[in-house]
Parts: sequence; structure tokens; C-alpha cells
Amino acid sequence: MSEIVLTVEDVDPLELFGQNNSKLNLFRKAFPEVVVTSRGNQVKLSGKKKLAQSAKDKFEMMLRILKDQKTLPMATLEDLLAGTHTFEQEETPVGEVSDHVILYGRTGKPIKAKTKNQKKMVTACDLNDVVFAVGPAGTGKTYTAVALAVRALKNAMVKKIILTRPAVEAGENLGFLPGDLKEKIDPYLRPLYDALDDMIQIDKLNYFMQNRIIEVAPLAYMRGRTLDNAFIILDEAQNATEGQIKMFLTRLGPSAKCIITGDLSQIDLPRSVHSGFRKAIDLLGHLDGIATVRLSADDVVRHRLVRDIIIAFEKDAEKKRIAEQKKGEEE
Repeated sequence: MSEIVLTVEDVDPLELFGQNNSKLNLFRKAFPEVVVTSRGNQVKLSGKKKLAQSAKDKFEMMLRILKDQKTLPMATLEDLLAGTHTFEQEETPVGEVSDHVILYGRTGKPIKAKTKNQKKMVTACDLNDVVFAVGPAGTGKTYTAVALAVRALKNAMVKKIILTRPAVEAGENLGFLPGDLKEKIDPYLRPLYDALDDMIQIDKLNYFMQNRIIEVAPLAYMRGRTLDNAFIILDEAQNATEGQIKMFLTRLGPSAKCIITGDLSQIDLPRSVHSGFRKAIDLLGHLDGIATVRLSADDVVRHRLVRDIIIAFEKDAEKKRIAEQKKGEEE
């Protein structure tokens, strides 16, 4: 038998142990073969050496989270005890990214930044409040952004996640599609739902959605709001107008974090309407607290042919650009 005594200092005991010891009891359930007793500012762990040490490691993680975040939500504690909280991973200094796990998905599968530029996204997000992620389809822009948002929510760094997209894409006008507003909009937001479904247990995801801890909505619904203590993702931003991008960026509150993703080769706006995404990158990319990450065909994580398809289209677009440039010079 081994006995380990831990001293609890510099934290709120109620926040650590929970109302009526609810969090302490959850901790006890996670280690049924370890006797956990609390008296004053000390916690005693008694049991087989290996089990007691494991309980000690978890309890110390609880203390670290509480000291860092000043809070220890029950959902965070559940993730920590289940081994799916990011404090479980070997820590990487801010500004450095190894092939580390962003978080674990709902099936326990590790969700990683797999490519060089996905890793740059993680670093940029750690060091900045606004990140522009630019690149072709299949490069993991949206998936990486959603993973970072879920990580921030689980770590109590934000109180909610807001995922948004322009509602009109691919040449379709919502007014001409059948069904009510929700039926019309949901297909455009489906990739965001799919990413969330990979990362959060279904019952917990339903709870988050029902209580508006996670919101998925068209970009137009952001008008008039102040988005604070939130991680916001604007996806498919190439289809947002200059006015929409300005409206969106001026919604950000003082404690907000934001990733804006888009593919400048897939702008579906009418020819007479300019993409606000391109304009925002040019105007704002140099500002302190804003970063731009450019992904390429090298970051494609879909079918092996997708990379070749993207390269072929990029070469064709470059030929057309050169031809138009020559035509302009001749005229």
C-alpha cells in the first residue's frame, strides 16, 4: 500500500471539489481502488503504489487547470478523467508545434495537425486573435479550425463556439430552393456539423447546441451582435462580400478568438461583387494580432488524386492569367 498526501493551495476549494463534493466524488469514481480523503487543505490518496501515483497525476492536472483557467468546469473534469483533455498531452511551448494531438475525437481517435501548414495554423492561433487560413479544398482548413475551437471550449478558454458561413454558395439562391429556412440553410452548414460530430460525443454535442454553447448559423445572423468569450470560425469566407467581412470582424469582443477560412479559387459571388476575403487579407494581414496562413496542394489530406486535380486547375488558372496579362499589354 502507498499513501500520498497532497497540499491544496492558491485555488478555490469549492471550485476544485464542487458543490457537495460533486467533483471530488467524480474523481473517486474514476479511481475506485484508491481511497481518497480530504481534510482541510490536504488530500490523501491511499492504494496500490501504481494506482495511487496515477490518481496523484490526475489530481495535479486538476490543480494546474484550475490555477491556469481560474475555473474547472464539470465537462473539463470529465474529459480529464477520461483521458481526452489536452493537458494529457505532452506540452509543447507556445510558438512551437510538433506532431502533437489537438484533441481526441469522440471515438478516442487523435485529431492532429498533420501537415506543415496545418501546424502553422495551430501556432498562428496560439499567438494571434484573428487568423486567415487560405487554401484549396481538401487541405483541412475547416477541420483544423473546428478542432482548435473545440479544444478551446474543452479547456475553458472560451465560453462558446460560433461557426458561420455565407448562406449562398455554388451558384444557388436560397429563395429558389424548396423548404423552410432551416431546410434551406442546413446543407450549406453540413461540413461544420460533420466536423463537430467527429470531435464531441453526440449527447454532449446536443446539449451544447440546445444551450447555444455551440452555434452554427449563416453569416447574416451575426449582424448586430457582440461576440465575446467565444471562438468564432467564418468558413467559406471567399463568398462573403466586403461589407459582410467588415460586419463580421467588427462583431468581435475583447475576449474573442477567430479563424477565417477560404479558397480564393472558388469564389461563387456574381462577377460584379468583389470577395471581401481577398480584400481583408490585403488590408489587415499586417496588423499586430492578425496572422495569415496559406495552405497548398501539399497539405491535401483527401484522396491522393485531389492534390493532382488541384495542381491541374491551378496551372490552368495561371495560363489564363498570363494570357489575359499579355492581351492587356498588346492593347
